[in-house]
Amino acid sequence: MSKRETYEQKTEALLMPLIEQHQFELVDVEYVKEGGSWYLRAYIDKPGGITIDDCELVSRALSDLLDENDFIEDAYILEVSSPGLGRPLKKDKDFARSIGERVEIRTFRPQNRQKEFTGILKDYDKNTVTIEMENGETVQFARADLALIRLAFDF
Repeated sequence: MSKRETYEQKTEALLMPLIEQHQFELVDVEYVKEGGSWYLRAYIDKPGGITIDDCELVSRALSDLLDENDFIEDAYILEVSSPGLGRPLKKDKDFARSIGERVEIRTFRPQNRQKEFTGILKDYDKNTVTIEMENGETVQFARADLALIRLAFDF
């Protein structure tokens, strides 16, 4: 397991009791390097949406827990935020919640000479995702081929 994965898993384990106590949902934890700085990000949600006060509450508590446990070697910036409208579907619970919803898919390599698809999420399992295109055609993708899948929004 990589250092990044270890940090993400340990952070998630620290967060879960706090998340459950406040009846939030932990959408994702990521440890990434951007512009020369490391970022530890936690994305949280709840029915009706997350507020800035919710983010502040979790950020302060998580910061204290991280200081106590001190398992991250590098200097990093902690961010706690809402996943936003266009959040990617990553976990099975994300896919289950989105069955019947319109999704946008981007693939790593072209399929039928295109890399972007939009359709209704019909089914998923650990290896595949199936959508129904606007023309009624059903298309199945290997999850390993997906660069991104998220809810599609028309503005």
